[in-house]
Amino acid sequence: MPGRRDDGARLVLLVEGGSSRGAYSSGMTVPIEQGGLLPLFDAVYGSSAGTLNAAWLLCGRVEQSKHAWWDPAVMRTTINPRRAFTRRPVVDTRHLVHTIYTQLVPMGFQEILDNPVEFHPMATDGLSGESTDLHKTVHDTLSVQTALRASTAMPLLAGEPVVIDGRPYVDAGLTEMVPVRTALAQGATHVVALRTRRSDEVAMPPARAERLLLTRWFARYAPGAAEPWLRRVESWVEEEAALQSHPACLQIRPPLGSAQIGRTERGPAVLRAAFDTGVAAAREALASVLDRAHETR
Repeated sequence: MPGRRDDGARLVLLVEGGSSRGAYSSGMTVPIEQGGLLPLFDAVYGSSAGTLNAAWLLCGRVEQSKHAWWDPAVMRTTINPRRAFTRRPVVDTRHLVHTIYTQLVPMGFQEILDNPVEFHPMATDGLSGESTDLHKTVHDTLSVQTALRASTAMPLLAGEPVVIDGRPYVDAGLTEMVPVRTALAQGATHVVALRTRRSDEVAMPPARAERLLLTRWFARYAPGAAEPWLRRVESWVEEEAALQSHPACLQIRPPLGSAQIGRTERGPAVLRAAFDTGVAAAREALASVLDRAHETR
C-alpha cells in the first residue's frame, strides 16, 4: 500500500510539464495506468502541465481523456494566441479546468482525493518566489481545481496569478520544471521522472523582448517570482544534476529526433505524435516492470 511500506523506501513519480510539451509526459502515463503500476508509488508530483497529467493518472482516466490533447475544439478554446490582442488569457486554464474538465472531458476530482497515492501539485509563490507544494491545500473538488490552475498559471499568457489562502501563485515551471528537489527534501528514496525534453535539449533564458514585457507583469502581479524566472536556466541545471546523480532514479525522455514542441503548439498531428512517442518511450523503459506485473496477474 502507498505510504505503508516496511522497507524504508519512498518511491515517487515526477511528471514534467511545459504547456503543450506535456503531451509527451501524458503519453508516458499510459503504460503506468495500463500496467496497474500506480499503486507502486507513494506519491506523484506534477509541475505545470505535468500536474494535469498527474491528476488524470490519479483518477484513472488517462486513456479516456487522451484525445483532449489533439482535439481541435479543446485546443482552440484552451490556447488561442489571438486573445492577446483583446487582453484575454492566451492560455485559458479556467476554461480548461472548470468547463472542459467538468463537462466535456470529465476529470474524477473525488477519485484523486480518494487515491491513497499522494497528489503533490507544485506552483511558484508569487510573493516569496519559492517553489511550493500545494498538497496540503487540496481537500475538495474546488481546491483540486484551484491547484491545477495555480500549477499551470503561466505568467502573462494565462492571465493573473491564482490566489490560494490570500497568496498569488504562478506556474510551477518557474522554480521547478521537474520537482525533484521538493521530492527529495520530502524523503523520496527512489524516483521515476517523466520528462518532456529530449536529453539534447536545454532550457533557454528569456529573450530580450520577453524580458522587457514580463518584467512589468511580474512587478504588478507576482514580484517575488521575477528572480526565479530570470534564473530558470540555473534552476534547470540544478535539477538535471540532481536527477542524474541520484542513485535510484529512472528518467523517461522523448527519444533523440523527437519534435521540439513550443508552449502554445495546437497542431493535432504534432500533439498526437508527441503523445504516441511518450507512450512508446515509457513502454520501452518500463518493459521489465510491466512484464513482471502481467506475470503476477
